[in-house]
Amino acid sequence: MIRNTALALAVLPLVSACTEMSQVEPVTGPEATEAEMVETAAAPVPVLAPPPPSARTEEEFDTTTVEERAAASAAPADPAGEVLLGTTVASLGDPARSGFWIETPLTDDAGPGRVVYPATGLSSQVEIIPIPGEATAGSRLSLSAMRLIEAPLTDLPTVELYEGTPPNS
Repeated sequence: MIRNTALALAVLPLVSACTEMSQVEPVTGPEATEAEMVETAAAPVPVLAPPPPSARTEEEFDTTTVEERAAASAAPADPAGEVLLGTTVASLGDPARSGFWIETPLTDDAGPGRVVYPATGLSSQVEIIPIPGEATAGSRLSLSAMRLIEAPLTDLPTVELYEGTPPNS
């Protein structure tokens, strides 16, 4: 009984802190840290099926369908309308976030784009999500996109990032 009471008293402040943290408003402006701005700057990305809680392998975490992978690997409708934003070193993004996306400081504008991995010549259509930082800072690429372009998941591949074709161009 005494041990259970002591354990409850030890855990109670942690639970209380977690409850308070979930009620914190996002911080923006000059007093915000970069980590806080990244959390609030991320544009919403279409959410696909989340990986199951038991996911352990890249196949289990990558919940995209064959059709979604085919669409993401399709050539752009108008490659001449694309704009090269630059090259960036890409690390693996959050594997629990499904879909084809890149979080990058190369642009301030969210929208469609395409990453090309020169080592394989493969590309993936992605949703560009701007994040704060210098243009020379790295980017985070989704698991699905990294697999599609056959980039090593444990390396830091350099990829080319193109902004998508503008409508009616």
